[in-house]
Amino acid sequence: MVGELRRSLELQGFRRQSKKFASHGVHQAASDAPLLLVACSGGRDSLALAYGASIVCPMLGLRCGAILIDHGLHPNSDAVARHAAHQCASMGLSPVTTKAVTVNHSKAGEESDARDARYAGIIAYARQVEASAVMLAHTLDDQAETVLIGLLRSAGTQALAGMPEMSIKGGVRFIRPMLNMRRADSTMICMDAGIDFWDDPTNGDDIASDHSLPVQYPLRSRIRHDLMPALDACSGSDAAALLAGNTVQAREDLEYMDAQARLLAHDTCIVEESERSVQTAKLQATQLSSQPVALRKRVIIMALNQCGIPFSTRQLDAIDALIAHWHGQGVVNLPIGFSANRQDNVIHLCKDGGHANR
Repeated sequence: MVGELRRSLELQGFRRQSKKFASHGVHQAASDAPLLLVACSGGRDSLALAYGASIVCPMLGLRCGAILIDHGLHPNSDAVARHAAHQCASMGLSPVTTKAVTVNHSKAGEESDARDARYAGIIAYARQVEASAVMLAHTLDDQAETVLIGLLRSAGTQALAGMPEMSIKGGVRFIRPMLNMRRADSTMICMDAGIDFWDDPTNGDDIASDHSLPVQYPLRSRIRHDLMPALDACSGSDAAALLAGNTVQAREDLEYMDAQARLLAHDTCIVEESERSVQTAKLQATQLSSQPVALRKRVIIMALNQCGIPFSTRQLDAIDALIAHWHGQGVVNLPIGFSANRQDNVIHLCKDGGHANR
């Protein structure tokens, strides 16, 4: 844990703050040293991360605190958060705070809604205390499960790439230093250190392995409990390690393609604000039509995202057909009152009725 965490932090530029932290003895981090936060749920993975951070950050002269989010979705969730906060504080982490959030239920499902609320709470606090980064306790096992979830939800190449070791969300840097560690490692760390962790009942840990989880359980829990053991048995190998091991190359490919698409978008896509303060976009069909479909679709996706337009795979294909397979087809209807329409050599993404003014 210590070596993996230190490697990850140094990779992100969080190196030893001065030579004194290489000498023996206890040294206090400077008041203006970078502050790192552990996003802690009270589970084994995040408490193991908090324990590792309590060792590594002082070695490097970094400040380290923790943020605990109470979603209010389970009985005594506030008590779980307070207990985990007490453990983080007893490890020497500071500041340590708990934050209650409201989960707004939508069609995306409770798991997705809770994640959105959690990130919003973490981002707000990280900004408030001017944290340099937030550490997330996703493990290799989480990475493998994320790949399978993405494949089941048709996320394409993004699914194969899994979760990155570093990402920016809401202007806050998030680091995942445990992606090469296993859930079993976290369990062992907590047991050896005498850390009392909490198991989310929706994980289904109390249901025997020879019984499938009911469909009401979160998809991630069902993949962990039912699908991963079946894949291990079917392949005769460690399926999680194989799935997670392929994400690095997939992410390298994804990042290269995205970079090329951004260059192409610079020359072929214009996003502007209409008189009604609505984002609209223009795509140059002639220039895009000669490009590989992988790049064309990425440019379309960038334009749709910038305009805040949700879309399906079918709608994406239909817009691409306006560019590459034009034979006079009509408007492509999109959600929230938007549509895509080709006029001469330009694809317009705008509110219905706005095309006539183009």
